[in-house]
Amino acid sequence: MEIDWFGHACFRLRGREGTVIADPYKKEIGLSFPRPRGDIVTISHDHPGHSYADGVKGDPRVLNGPGEYEIKNIFVTGVPSAHDKKGGKDRGPNTIYTIDMDGLTICHLGDLGHVPTQPQAEALGNVNVLLVPVGGVSTIGGSEAAEIIALLEPQVVIPMHFAHPDLAFKLESSAKFFKEMGLKAPEPVASFKVTKDSLPKETQVILLEAKQKE
Repeated sequence: MEIDWFGHACFRLRGREGTVIADPYKKEIGLSFPRPRGDIVTISHDHPGHSYADGVKGDPRVLNGPGEYEIKNIFVTGVPSAHDKKGGKDRGPNTIYTIDMDGLTICHLGDLGHVPTQPQAEALGNVNVLLVPVGGVSTIGGSEAAEIIALLEPQVVIPMHFAHPDLAFKLESSAKFFKEMGLKAPEPVASFKVTKDSLPKETQVILLEAKQKE
C-alpha cells in the first residue's frame, strides 16, 4: 500500500483492490487540492476542510457516517465520535474510519476532539497505521495524540491536521506532538509504502510532505 498526504486531514490510500481518499478539502482552506482519483471517499464530518467529495475524480462511493461498508474487497468501518470533549455539543459529531485493505488496518481519526472511550477503542480493533490530528485548536493536540497512540498501539503513526504556512487559519505546529512523544521530528518524505510484512516491531512515526500536485 502507498500512502500520500495532500495536507490538512486528506490522505490517499492506494492498494491492490482500489484507492481511498479521506477527508478531501475545498481550496478555501488555503491549500491546493490536487483532485485525485478514488474508488472510495470517507468524510469525517460536514466541513469544507473535510468533505469535498466532488473534488475527487472517478465515480467514488462516498461514505459520510458510521456503519460497516464493503466496496471492491475493501472493508470500511465508521465509528461514531465527537468533534469536541462534550459529546459533540460544541462542534458536532465526527466519524473515525478504519479501512481494511491489503491485509492492513488503517485508522483515520478525522477531526477527533477527545480521547476515545474504551468501547470506541475496542470498535477500532487492531490498528496498524494511525492517521492522527495533532494541531489542537479544533481537534486533539499533541498530548492527547500521544495518549491515543499509547491506547491503540499502532505500528505506524502519521500526524495530520497541523500548522501549514498556506492554511487560512491557525493550528499548532507538529513540534508539540513530537515533544510529547519524546522524538526528534523526522525528515518528511514524499510518500510512504507499507505492507503487512514490512510493519515495524515498535511504533514508528512518519512525517509526510503535503502533496499539492499530482
